[in-house]
Amino acid sequence: MTGHRWSVLARAADADRVRMALLADDSMGVIITGDRGVGKSLVGRTALAGFGPDVHTLQLRTSGPGTATPYGCLAFTLARLPQSSLGSPTAILHGITSLIREDAAGRTCVIFLDNAGALDEPSTGVLLNLLQTGTARLVATAQRTTDLPPDFYWLLTSGQLAEVRLANLTEVETLDVLQTALGHRVSSALGSQLHQLVGGSPTLLQAVVSEQIERGNLVLSGSVWTLLDEVVLDGRTALEDIVRARYARENPVAREVIEVLSCARTLPLSRLARMYSPGIIADMEDSGQILVDRTEQHLVSLGDHYLGDIVRNWLSVERRLELRDKVPGHLEHELGELTVEDLLAYAAWTHDCEAPLAPPHALAAASAAVKLFDPKFALKCAGSLHPRDPEWAEGQLQKAAAYLQLGLPLQAMSALDDISERQIRDLPAEAFADITAAKADCMSWLEDRAGKVPELIRQARMRLHDFSISEPPATPDELTRATLCLDLCEYSYLSFIGDYEPLMERLGAAASASGNGVDPVHRLRSAIILMEALCMTGKELEARTLMREIGGQLSEWSNVPRIRENFAWRSFNVLLLSGHWRQSIDMLKDASGRAGHGLHSGSAATDLAVGLAYVYAGRGYMALDPLLAAIAQLEVRSSLQSLRQAYAATAFAYAQTGNSMQASVYLDRARSTDVPARFMIRSSADFCMDMASRWLGDPEAKDRLVRSAEMHFRAGRYTLAGIFMLGATVNGTAKDFHFLEDIATRRQGPLAELSSIIAIGSRKKDAGTMLAAAHLAASLELDAVQARCAALAFDFAKAAGLSASASAAHTMLESLAESVPALPVIPRNKGPLLTDRERQIATLAGNGVSNKDIALEVGISVRTVEGHLYQVFTKLGVSSRSDLLGLI
Repeated sequence: MTGHRWSVLARAADADRVRMALLADDSMGVIITGDRGVGKSLVGRTALAGFGPDVHTLQLRTSGPGTATPYGCLAFTLARLPQSSLGSPTAILHGITSLIREDAAGRTCVIFLDNAGALDEPSTGVLLNLLQTGTARLVATAQRTTDLPPDFYWLLTSGQLAEVRLANLTEVETLDVLQTALGHRVSSALGSQLHQLVGGSPTLLQAVVSEQIERGNLVLSGSVWTLLDEVVLDGRTALEDIVRARYARENPVAREVIEVLSCARTLPLSRLARMYSPGIIADMEDSGQILVDRTEQHLVSLGDHYLGDIVRNWLSVERRLELRDKVPGHLEHELGELTVEDLLAYAAWTHDCEAPLAPPHALAAASAAVKLFDPKFALKCAGSLHPRDPEWAEGQLQKAAAYLQLGLPLQAMSALDDISERQIRDLPAEAFADITAAKADCMSWLEDRAGKVPELIRQARMRLHDFSISEPPATPDELTRATLCLDLCEYSYLSFIGDYEPLMERLGAAASASGNGVDPVHRLRSAIILMEALCMTGKELEARTLMREIGGQLSEWSNVPRIRENFAWRSFNVLLLSGHWRQSIDMLKDASGRAGHGLHSGSAATDLAVGLAYVYAGRGYMALDPLLAAIAQLEVRSSLQSLRQAYAATAFAYAQTGNSMQASVYLDRARSTDVPARFMIRSSADFCMDMASRWLGDPEAKDRLVRSAEMHFRAGRYTLAGIFMLGATVNGTAKDFHFLEDIATRRQGPLAELSSIIAIGSRKKDAGTMLAAAHLAASLELDAVQARCAALAFDFAKAAGLSASASAAHTMLESLAESVPALPVIPRNKGPLLTDRERQIATLAGNGVSNKDIALEVGISVRTVEGHLYQVFTKLGVSSRSDLLGLI
């Protein structure tokens, strides 16, 4: 990764814009503007390099801010003048003009001036004369047009100088540069994280990526670049040089503000204003050095996130402590007033200072980190607690939640097991129920303990009775809240294993409960589980209605841990399984799996879900990038619960694209990766594996799909039964289609209607019905199902002699050729084979070209054309030219 390569990749179009503006007939030159680090200088030099030897270029640079050396940028040119040309400003002006014309030797001359905002007055006069006399044209850089000398600014506003404004790279552009420079796939999540870190600067992007590769943190896993851990910037490479150069230009007060914000991460504006003058803060905001958000608190942070990591690494422990003591509101007796963000910042600062964090603050910070999906920081905070601390049990609860966020149920269970029986006995009723629920959550993931969850919950309910008669007894409100916690624990466990039928009545009552004594959070959590249960049991429309109702209430409960994330992921399942795959992808934008201090812990799950949605839609060619990115992330981490699903979905995607070799590879990987997983993940993996096998011609795949459908049907999971049976009946029997139709009657929504139409049309071999099914599948953007219906419609139409229907079906198949290269059903009745000449003539005739024009284009006689058309009509069984369109 050589210097400037990334900026050249990112700024090639901008360099072309500069060249075009410079070559305009009425142009004196171009001013390149943009924030620091966007690549202004590189764009200017790249633009000039594109002219080659036919243009004479002269590169100048000002002395920098705060200096006023006369002719500073022209010092080297001035040194070449004879003594006679140095007697007066006029003599210097004429001498420099003559020297430049002599060097140009009749060629066009272009002057490149870096940092025009710091140009001294004598140099401004000389350059202005060179422009106005046509001796040279100018390419200059400046952060803003208002930084230019007044004369240059006037030329710009009058249109004699053009402006090319450089913006930071967008997230999409950052991802493109990464993939081009690194030469392999880069996940969208990684691209997004790096983009946010460097603010869209290609120069900084190259420095950060180079540092992470050197550290061994950014690795090539398979064919995808993946982060092993969160990005830690310690400045060991070129990034430190960039930061030091910027840092050196700041005044001492601005440097201290940067140091404070490096340690604090964020500070309320009111608190920062008590330390520094409003003028300093305003100037730093105007220059983009700091950002002030528009929330009620007006939180202040550094404009460039990477800057804080580098500067913080420079500071000694003593300096960090000194700065912390300067910040008002960071004394221990004031911590109760801190927000979640402030609390995390204080905890991080304390850890940076290698100072102890008080147990109450460690627990509060761990809880906040879990809420903001930053599990590693939560573990760091909870890890400072000792078993003798009163906060120990609650701290282990937060530690277990953090381990589960990392996909490590065994470690989560171990954290809970470290709470002694005595400590559990000393817990109040509600805290005891919370610990029990956490244990049930962990045990569900562990094969040797999952079956013990019902007994755990039963014993916990008996224990709650003891709380009512203990001394002092628990209050009725405490017992009610503890009971609701165990109820929710049971609901979650049953949905985890896919046993929805026993849930429905109790869940419905809990989700619709009303009155003064009802816990609204419990009602909301119950409704979210009910939403998924309704979808699984065939009530897809009711599930979507409930989903919209819950969505309208979420803003009121944004402070409830993981509520938005839980809703988003269950809503994803509801939308995907009810046929609305595109909306399911949009729903992922609301998932709260975003790291607060580093790695996007949920990025692999997001990539996997997006890929899965594309696979379910039959768009394997779109699914592969996110799926391979998900696999790369899952393989380098210890979490394996979703890896089997990722392998299975990738096998299905490759099968859809016709790549049987890669499909077989990932099928084998899926079969060899069998670990405990949530029911939804397990059933999805099974479906993708069997569908991939069926696509590859496995004769037993259909029977496995039918058996799965029958199992789901018996368990009342009619939606899954319908999806499995739809896959099984690609080449089904009359019995299979009757079963598919029976399942459809127990379901709601467009997928149920589509399944019913396919069952009826396939059983009756009715081309019209199958075309109707194909159009319905098209409206749902289900490409593979549409192709299946169109292929069967073509066969049925050909067999029945319905040329118009056959033509319509064939046209539809042609339109799907690119998105579904490997058809789920190959039309049996392809029709008689035409010769190349017959196909050529039939295509022209079908498009309305006359026999005479066909003869002229092909180079044969009209009579020969008529003979070929007779053979075409006979072979295809059509009687008019209009019937030909779509059959060729």
